[in-house]
Order: sequence, then structure tokens, then C-alpha cells
Amino acid sequence: MVLRDQSLSALLGVVAALGAAFVKPMAPHQDRGVVTRQSLHSVDQTVERLEALLRAKGVTLFAMVDHSGEAAKVGLRLRPTKLLIFGNPKAGTPLMLAAPSVAIDLPLKILVWEDAAGKVWLGYNSPAYLQQRHGLPDSLLPNIAGVEALAQAAAE
Repeated sequence: MVLRDQSLSALLGVVAALGAAFVKPMAPHQDRGVVTRQSLHSVDQTVERLEALLRAKGVTLFAMVDHSGEAAKVGLRLRPTKLLIFGNPKAGTPLMLAAPSVAIDLPLKILVWEDAAGKVWLGYNSPAYLQQRHGLPDSLLPNIAGVEALAQAAAE
């Protein structure tokens, strides 16, 4: 029994080593397709910056969900947390024609929140993750890649 346990343990060690050799680590601040970036501004300032950037680029802001404000309405406390939902049908429609399932992730979203230490963060779905998730062709990646530049500009 001890020999079998040692053999199994050795085998699991080899499998773990092989897995580590072939598995690419995720990019910093990216987990399960969500990219996070620290903002130099408050939640409200970051949201205002995002709204201004969207207006300047002619991108429609479909909704802004104030999660913390809604929590307060029912007597619950939540640190400042706001979700912006935005897009452009000229960019989104070709994506949905190529892969109808992408509609579940469109319009694009950026979440802005304050953590327990008072730091403010932006989070959004990685365009590469969305491409892989829905099987989008490389030629359509630019249609959703702009979210990265928006987040970066709003955070700085």
C-alpha cells in the first residue's frame, strides 16, 4: 500500500511539473478574462472621465448602474461601485453577425469600484478573452479592443 501511495504521489508530481511547463501564466491584473487597472481618481471622477471619453468618441452610453447607490436604497452599504454599459452598433453588429453568442457580452462594460483600502479600480472583459470565448475572427478584434484605451485614459 505504501509503495502504491508513493507511486501515485510521484506520478502526481510529474503531472504537476508537466502542467506548469505548458501552462502560460495569466497577465498581471487579469483573472478569468477580467482585466483590472488602478485609477488615479475617485470612482466619481473616473466615471466622469469615462463618460467624457465616450462622448468625444461618439460612443453611446446605454446605462450607468450605481450598484452602491442601489444598495443604499435598501439599507445596505457598498463601497462606491458603478458599471458603465456602452457601445456602438457599427462595431457590435459585425461581431454578433460573426458569433451571435457575443451578444451576451455586449454592449461592452467597464466596472469602476473602490476597494477596502480606498484604491479605485477599473475592470473590463479582455478583448482577447471575448474573442476566444466566442470564436471571433482576428479581423473583428479591433471592434472591441478600444475598451483598453478607454480604461487606460480614464485611469490616468
